[in-house]
Amino acid sequence: MEQLLHYCWKHKLYPTGVLQTTDGQTVEVIDPGLHNYNAGPDFFNSKVKVDGQLWIGNVEIHDKASDWYQHRHDKDSAYDNVVLHVVGKADAIVTTNNGRRLPQLVVSVPEEVAANYSMLLSTEQYPPCYEIIPDLSALLTHSWMSALQVERLEQKTVAIRERARLSGEDWEAAYFTTLARNYGFGINGDAFEAWAKTIPLNVIAHHRDDVFQIEAIFMGQAGLLEMEAIPERHQAAALNDGYFARLRNEYLYLRHKFSLHPINYKLWRFLRTRPQSFPQVRLSQLANLYCSHQSQLSSLTDCTTAKEIRQLLKVGVTPYWETHYGFGVESDKMTKRLSTASLDLLIINTAVPMLFAYGRHTQKDEYCDRAFELLEELKPENNNIVRMWQQCGLSVSNAGDSQALIQLKKEYCDKRDCLRCRFGFEYLKGHRK
Repeated sequence: MEQLLHYCWKHKLYPTGVLQTTDGQTVEVIDPGLHNYNAGPDFFNSKVKVDGQLWIGNVEIHDKASDWYQHRHDKDSAYDNVVLHVVGKADAIVTTNNGRRLPQLVVSVPEEVAANYSMLLSTEQYPPCYEIIPDLSALLTHSWMSALQVERLEQKTVAIRERARLSGEDWEAAYFTTLARNYGFGINGDAFEAWAKTIPLNVIAHHRDDVFQIEAIFMGQAGLLEMEAIPERHQAAALNDGYFARLRNEYLYLRHKFSLHPINYKLWRFLRTRPQSFPQVRLSQLANLYCSHQSQLSSLTDCTTAKEIRQLLKVGVTPYWETHYGFGVESDKMTKRLSTASLDLLIINTAVPMLFAYGRHTQKDEYCDRAFELLEELKPENNNIVRMWQQCGLSVSNAGDSQALIQLKKEYCDKRDCLRCRFGFEYLKGHRK
């Protein structure tokens, strides 16, 4: 219930009227302060008047006053600047590390708010606030979805910056890893990222004009040139496959030359994966993309529209894979290019966050602006999350909206973090049919 006390304090949902401390001093809340989600007092820079005296400092909130001692705040100088202790039950007098006695304010959560919060946490309907969605104003919905869209991009930016940091601030490597991860289209994303981190781009750049050598490195580093990686029923055919033998021999030479270490082939998932999405097919596409210089960050930043990025990323496989889905396993001839829907997913999950992150890094607002423009240009994603929100009555116009709704489900609904959600706020206020 302490989280709910935080919420009521932040939004001033406690009962109106004269507020008094436990020792009878009047309290006037001018500004509840900034909610702190990290270590330290719960609210920073709060402004409260206690018996007419203005105090500017921090506020700490607990279910019970005695929790102050349970959490050892009385021994922590970080809490010396607390000016008010807000509690659900005043079962103890509290003092700071420097011996100052704190004024305490007992706050009761309104019954309606408590009842609504309980319903949010216990309802089996998903999302739990579904019934208020049709009644929300367009302005509220738009502002919250815009905030969620930015939040999602910020979250992806953190991941991209970490990839850049791990590669010695090499943003080309960060882009390659991000692109590779999203070539896994969810199911093989982790494997593709682990694989990409083993590819020494600065070393293999000398072989960029030879797609066979690049494909050998790509397949070998994926562990897919090991016999154990080939299903037993296909091993005999693979051994008699001249291309497999050539590729394997080339990789063994390059592996020794560059001291390469492949990932474990067991990381790859084939179950419930369509042949067109097998890792070998995707790796061949990436080899073509790399050798054509279309995987360079500068090529991406030169594009200004979704159409240009689709054209940039639209590559097929090498000749062998036009007639194979696995080593030694022939199939009808196909160019095996990414579909428009798959290309759009790459734009949403790779190009957009990369432009946003790189724009922040280089302080070039035009890249950040272009990221948002691309999201507005692209159609919304068609997945179960988006369809769920549409069934609740939300309008989804573009990829920016669908990204916002994915963020909403994963970071708020799945975690039942309704107290930080603007839809949840409306629900708690009693905005229901």
